[in-house]
Amino acid sequence: MRFIPHTDAERQQMLEFIGIEHTDQLFQDIPPDIRLNRELRVAGGLTERDLARHLASLAKQNTGVEESICFLGAGAYDHYVPSAVKHILGRAEFYTAYTPYQPEISQGVLQSIYEYQSIIRLLTDMDAANASMYDGASALAEAALMACAATKRHRVVISSAVHPEYRDVVKTYLYGPGINLVEAPYLGGVTSLEDAVALLDKNTAALLVQYPTFFGGIEDLTKLAEAAHAVGALLVVCADPIALGLLKAPGQCGADIVVGEGQSLGLPLSYGGPYLGFLACKEKYLRKMPGRIVGQTVDVDGKRAFVLTLQAREQHIRRDKATSNICSNQALCALAATVYVSLIGRQGLTTVAELCLQKAAYAKNLLAKLPGYEVWSGPTFKEFVIKTPIAPEKINQELLKYNIMGGFDLGRYYPELAGHILLCVTEKRSRREIDLLVDRLGALS
Repeated sequence: MRFIPHTDAERQQMLEFIGIEHTDQLFQDIPPDIRLNRELRVAGGLTERDLARHLASLAKQNTGVEESICFLGAGAYDHYVPSAVKHILGRAEFYTAYTPYQPEISQGVLQSIYEYQSIIRLLTDMDAANASMYDGASALAEAALMACAATKRHRVVISSAVHPEYRDVVKTYLYGPGINLVEAPYLGGVTSLEDAVALLDKNTAALLVQYPTFFGGIEDLTKLAEAAHAVGALLVVCADPIALGLLKAPGQCGADIVVGEGQSLGLPLSYGGPYLGFLACKEKYLRKMPGRIVGQTVDVDGKRAFVLTLQAREQHIRRDKATSNICSNQALCALAATVYVSLIGRQGLTTVAELCLQKAAYAKNLLAKLPGYEVWSGPTFKEFVIKTPIAPEKINQELLKYNIMGGFDLGRYYPELAGHILLCVTEKRSRREIDLLVDRLGALS
């Protein structure tokens, strides 16, 4: 392995230092029957041209949304990304964007983050937003911890209409501190208000809901906020930012903390990441907020300047006072969201949301007419549930023959919903593509 820079003498010195005779001893905990007990059979090197051709052939084995018609959502969405977003991200001053550890020197980066925070504040109608987080799931979990710290309570109620993988992440985060997590059942695609009220008590720190729900349903946030506040708990809302271009902002409905996944704002699907989490809150909870916050001030000459402020990470203050150890603020992903929203503007975001709503409604109406298919009732945004006459897995296999990515099999996470599929229709889907989906599904029933 000629690319390893260490000499035989250096390797021997390291082995002697850690007290072993050969490198195989480093892997002694791996059962012998699963080890590769021979040399790797690797062919000789390739020329650059041949290697590029080989890698291209491997890449073609993947099928993405550029080659297929996508009706799959469930947390990652096929929205159109203006070409200018990629070009701006590719500029040298942004391309390797990361947390500025000498922040005041990086005024341009700080300003872009400040603009991102301002956009999230406007979308959510909250008083403050941080400089982004890993993803929507970890943002929701951090919000749960934040609510517990703010209320000094150790019990959280989460709706089962929240994305099941988000609920798993929240459960993991709350396990260490010993915080009790209770699930409120769903009813008709939204949180059962009656059951949620029954679960809320004086020990509850927060009620966590999704807006729209994992099923695409539209929660009555005002009633949920009233129920939470009646026992002194906070309402934490995990929102779709595209939906906020049309729906009433969570802050206007009584939400205390708003989080979400920002992938829809200018980030491609990229086979699962990297994505972007956002978190915003009311001013009274600002000092409990994890991550970084960029503030605006003036320098010694009275000129506009930006600084990192209220730094609550354990690197900046004593560990027992820290609110989080979030170590990356996904700066490049946050910049993509900032550029996307800046390009399409307020009216453009509303237009995208309206197209999602209208096209999904068109698909629902056609599917409801198919024999054997049953569409869940109630208002939805972008996603909706249908009961299918045959197994969703078989449906998706058949749709792939026509270059269609089908929906999400809900039986994977909800045993009671075996035979139900979650479909997503974004602004990218055309009438022809929707008609093709309906035609293929009709042929299968």
